Amino acid sequence: MSAEMEQHIARRRTFAIISHPDAGKTTLTEKLLLLGGAIHLAGSIKARKAKKFATSDWMELERERGISVTSSVLQFSYRGFAVNLLDTPGHQDFSEDTYRTLSAADAAVMLLDAAKGVEPQTIKLFQVCKLRGIPVFTFVNKLDRYGRPPLELMDEVEKVLGIACCPMNWPLGSGPEFRGVYDMRQKNLIVFRDNIFRDNKGGEPPIGERAVSLEEAEGEGLLCEGERDSLLEEVALLEGGGELFSAQAVREAKLSPLYFGSAMTQFGLRPFLDSFLELAPAPTGRHSTQGWIEPSREGFSGFVFKIQANMDPSHRDRMAFVRVVSGKYEKGMQVFCPRLQKEIRLANPSQLLAQERTAVEEAWPGDVLGFYDPGIWHIGDALVEGGDFSFEELPRFSPEHFVGVRAQNPLRRKQVEKGLEQLSEEGTVQVFERWRMGMKDPIVGVVGELQLEVLKFRMQHEYGADIVLERLNFSRARWVVGEKFEPSVFDWEGNRQTVQDRAGRPLVLFRDEWALEHAQNQHPELVFLPHAPMGAL
Repeated sequence: MSAEMEQHIARRRTFAIISHPDAGKTTLTEKLLLLGGAIHLAGSIKARKAKKFATSDWMELERERGISVTSSVLQFSYRGFAVNLLDTPGHQDFSEDTYRTLSAADAAVMLLDAAKGVEPQTIKLFQVCKLRGIPVFTFVNKLDRYGRPPLELMDEVEKVLGIACCPMNWPLGSGPEFRGVYDMRQKNLIVFRDNIFRDNKGGEPPIGERAVSLEEAEGEGLLCEGERDSLLEEVALLEGGGELFSAQAVREAKLSPLYFGSAMTQFGLRPFLDSFLELAPAPTGRHSTQGWIEPSREGFSGFVFKIQANMDPSHRDRMAFVRVVSGKYEKGMQVFCPRLQKEIRLANPSQLLAQERTAVEEAWPGDVLGFYDPGIWHIGDALVEGGDFSFEELPRFSPEHFVGVRAQNPLRRKQVEKGLEQLSEEGTVQVFERWRMGMKDPIVGVVGELQLEVLKFRMQHEYGADIVLERLNFSRARWVVGEKFEPSVFDWEGNRQTVQDRAGRPLVLFRDEWALEHAQNQHPELVFLPHAPMGAL
C-alpha cells in the first residue's frame, strides 16, 4: 500500500446516526456539520416558521413535516479527518432504505433521549448493526433537560440491547444545572461557559469549554457543596465495577463507548466528536465473491447502496450513491459492472451536503460518491477496476404494509407504472404482481407505513399522477423456496395470497403471524424467508 493511500484511509471516518424519533438526531446532525464548518447556521426544525429547515432534509415533504424520511449523505472535514455522515430517517415509519444505508457505514452513533432511554426503533436499528458487526457508540442527549439517572440509563442499554458500555465521560448535573462532563480518561472536568443559562437570552448558546482539574473547579466555585465527593464516588463505582475500555472490543462491536451531552446547546458535543473520530474505525473492507476486499487493494472498487430519483425536481435527475471500498477513484475512469457484464465510464461524480453538490476529481476508501444514473444502476451493483467480482448482496426486507395501487385517472397509467418502477429500484417501495397474472393491479409493500404517504406525495409531485391506494389485509410477507410449491393449491387454504416480485420469485402474503405459523406447520417441505437478496432486482 502506498504512503498516500495509507494516509487517506487513516483520516477517513464513515458512520451513521441511529435513533428513535424525537431523540434529537436532526439537531445532532446539524451541530456536527456546524462544528465541521460545513454550515454556518444550524437549520433547526424548531425554526420552521422562520423558514429555516434542516440542511439534511431535502424533500419538500420532510420540510413540511419536520422529519427525515429519506437517507441523506453529508460530508465535511474536521481537524484533519474527512467525515462521511450517513443521515438515516428518524421517523418511526422508516423504510428499508435505513437498513441498507447501514451497509455503507463503518460505525454507528446510537442517540438516546436522557429522559426516555432505549426506545423501540433504537432496538430495531441496533439489531441491524449487531448483525452486521458495526461498532456502536452511544450518545445520551438532552442533558440540558432533566432526565433519568446516568447509571440507570447505562444499565438499561446493557440489559435491553445486550452490549456492555464503557463511560468515556460522566455528566456534571442535568437540566439547568448541567455544567460539563468529567473525562474518564484524562481525569479532569470539561466545563462550559459559566452561567450560560442565566446569561443566554434565547439566542444560540456559545460553544466555549475548557478543561480543569477537580481542585481548580472547586476553587473557582464550579462545583456545588458535596458535588465533588458525589462525582468521585460515582467514578470510583464505574472504574471498580464497570467495563474496562478496550479499543479491540469496540472494533469487534462488543463494547459501546458511552458519552453524555446536549446537541441543542452543543454542550459535550466537541469532546464527543474528538473522541469518536479518534476511536471509530477507519474504512473497512467488504466481503465479495472473491473473498475479503481490503481498502488497500490497488484497483478501485465500490458498490451502489442507494438510488434517489428527482433530488432536483426541475431536472428530473436520478443519483446513484456509491460507497468506495478500495483503491482510488479518478474522474472519468473506466470500471466493470459484473451484473451488466460491461465497462462503464464514471464521469462527473459529486460529493453532497444534502441537495448541495460539489464536483470531485478523486475519492478514497470510505468516501461516498453520487453519480448521475441514466437508469442502468441497481442497488447492490459492484463497480470494479481490474477485476470481476460482486460484493455481499444487500437484502430486501419483508414489508409489513400492503396496498393495491391504481391511477385515479386511467390516462396516467403509464406515469404510474414508471413511478412505481423507479421507486422500486430506489428501494422506497416493493412492487409485486399477482402470481402469473401480469401487472393489471400492482401490489405495493412497504416496511413503514409512512412510506405510503411518501409514495402518494412523490407520485403526484414527481410523476404527475394521483393514485388511489386500496388497503390489503396482510401484515407478513415471505419468499418461498421449495420444489413442491404449488401456488394454485397453496392459496386455497386461506389467509394468504401468492404474488411474485419483479424478478419473478414467489412470495406469499399472510394475514397475520398465526397464518404464517400455520403455513409453516402444514408445509415443512417449504422454506419461508423473511427477505430476498437484491442481486437479481
